[in-house]
Amino acid sequence: MFIETVSTPNPNTLKFIPGCEVMPGETKEYKNSIEAEESPLAIKIFSIDGVSGVFFANDFITVTKSNFEWPQLKPIILGEIMEHFLSKTPLITGKAQDKKKEFYNSEDSLIVDKIKELIETRVRPAVAHDGGDITFQGFKAGIVYLNLQGACAGCPSSTMTLKNGIENLLKHYVPEVMEVEAI
Repeated sequence: MFIETVSTPNPNTLKFIPGCEVMPGETKEYKNSIEAEESPLAIKIFSIDGVSGVFFANDFITVTKSNFEWPQLKPIILGEIMEHFLSKTPLITGKAQDKKKEFYNSEDSLIVDKIKELIETRVRPAVAHDGGDITFQGFKAGIVYLNLQGACAGCPSSTMTLKNGIENLLKHYVPEVMEVEAI
């Protein structure tokens, strides 16, 4: 099994591509080992000293470090990922935690549908390329609230991407949008 590693715009996050499906059709982010209880692979990755985040997507995993350098951490992480996929152990074994509930007024549902479509078709594919994900969380008083995951969370360029890229895109296509905020 060959696992490709790709750097991301966030220097503390590395993208691992195992060449197989990881979490088809959805994403999952863990910020600590307690959140990761449902995933044997995430628990193993968090047991590595210096790991502070694990993110699963359709065909990749991103790992965020809090200390140490990638040359020290990368071989250990690669070993855990390889061992997991070769053992055919399920990625999620426990009860999935509830997703954060979206919030918006029902009279804004058409606006929210437009926002979600733009995020799905234009934003998420580009962000996934960089090892992260951005999902809709809410819309209130002209402000779109987004959840940043994986390499996006804590990335030095995420504010610029959010304000100059996503906010401008949404304002252009949805005049009701006045601002975009990260949750």
